[in-house]
Amino acid sequence: MTRRPLATSAIAALLVIVTTMTPVEAGSLQDDLVQRRARVMSQLDANTMLILWSAPTQVYSHDVDYEYRQDSDLLYLTGIEQEGTMLVLMPGNRTKKSILFIHEPNARREHWEGHLLTKAEAHAASGVNAVHHLSEFEPFLTAMMNQKPYGVTGADGASEYTAFSEAVAAGRAKVALKLGPRPAPSAPLTKPYIFARDLRERFLNVTFVDAQPIVWALRQVKTPYEQSVLRTSVEISSEAHMAGMRAAAPGKYEYQVRAAIEHVYMDRGAMSWGYPSIVGSGPNALILHYTEASRRMEAGDLLLVDAAANYQGLTGDITRTYPVSGRFTDPQKDLYRLVVEAQDAGRRAAAAAKTVDDVRDAMSQVLKVGLLELGLITDAKGDQFRRWATHGTVHWIGMDVHDVGDLRRPLEPGMAFVMEPGVYIRQGALDALPDTPENRRFKEKVAPTFEKYEGIGIRVEDSFLLTDSGLVCLSAAVPRTLEEVEAFLVREGAAQTVP
Repeated sequence: MTRRPLATSAIAALLVIVTTMTPVEAGSLQDDLVQRRARVMSQLDANTMLILWSAPTQVYSHDVDYEYRQDSDLLYLTGIEQEGTMLVLMPGNRTKKSILFIHEPNARREHWEGHLLTKAEAHAASGVNAVHHLSEFEPFLTAMMNQKPYGVTGADGASEYTAFSEAVAAGRAKVALKLGPRPAPSAPLTKPYIFARDLRERFLNVTFVDAQPIVWALRQVKTPYEQSVLRTSVEISSEAHMAGMRAAAPGKYEYQVRAAIEHVYMDRGAMSWGYPSIVGSGPNALILHYTEASRRMEAGDLLLVDAAANYQGLTGDITRTYPVSGRFTDPQKDLYRLVVEAQDAGRRAAAAAKTVDDVRDAMSQVLKVGLLELGLITDAKGDQFRRWATHGTVHWIGMDVHDVGDLRRPLEPGMAFVMEPGVYIRQGALDALPDTPENRRFKEKVAPTFEKYEGIGIRVEDSFLLTDSGLVCLSAAVPRTLEEVEAFLVREGAAQTVP
């Protein structure tokens, strides 16, 4: 991986977002950001100051950093990709309810790493009117905690921070941070916990609250603007998957398929992947997070591809499994049809506006019955099927591929998620069983069937959006059923050519 300079990559991503939109679209993004912050503040009282930090840079090796990725919550509320950014929300303020802190201009740094946002650019990108430099945050915080105005003048200025100042004076002031679960005693404290500890030592009459549940609950239901961007993101990913299917053939390498997929991302303006692409053929299809993509594909292999683009901060999630020779073998057909049937059951459950548990249960029941009928398990009542179906089947999507949100929350319009049933028939699952009489009987009973299906790994995953009109499969363009996959590969793929 080659490194793009940190600040350059951040501002380049921002400029791509701005310059590829029409004026109406750009305005709607800014409006959406304003509304997102307003919804967060509606759940905070006038006594509260919320503080969010950008993600830190991460070292790849020596003096080379990984390509920068903004903290998802800060990105959700500001649209700012640049590191070294802070957001303060103060719902009790008279006018300056959102306050942004960014890097100061630095000619030397910008010569090495690229342009830093000006205050005007940060305002244009985020819709935040009050923009300061990072060096001003500490004086600002000290002023707030000492009940003094900051950056304002005149009679109106004196009343800008009245609500928070009165709360400090009365011992009712609260600072909201993205705390999350407290780290274990043996683990280092996270930045919000360190900040809270230090601030409490300086100012005693402050209460700290966790803002994470508030922001994450809002992220769980996508705004109309987010839904539009997510549709485009998954559309790009769908096109990329079909490009990968065209590139797959016996004798080619996994990395050639990955290259065909990721070329589409860049060509369509998705400047990065949403997660490292998984392109695993043959035995590699049994590895859930296989990322090497170094194997030469052989006739008869199944190729499992799990990949999606990050487009304007949103990512879907799609997996397809298909034969590089163009036709499934009979054992492959048996398991492939079972996995698709399981997802079909999940689709029906989700379309009926059920909970995530209902969707999971519908898919699990199909897998249990199917694996029992095939002879790969001996009991469909319990969790025995988990020996072959090893991962969860539903998760949220959005700013992160495994997006935040409460899986216990009832499904509602605006939620986006995947259904991804999978089965992986591998020797390691049997070897890991404790040596008990019960497990020995199980192995003996499934041995003939295991031999038939050993080495087959299949996952089928699609991205879905619940709307007021019902369930929408965002990745429907990618061939999914056995018949659709074979027809596509024969018609458009390179599967017939073996070097």
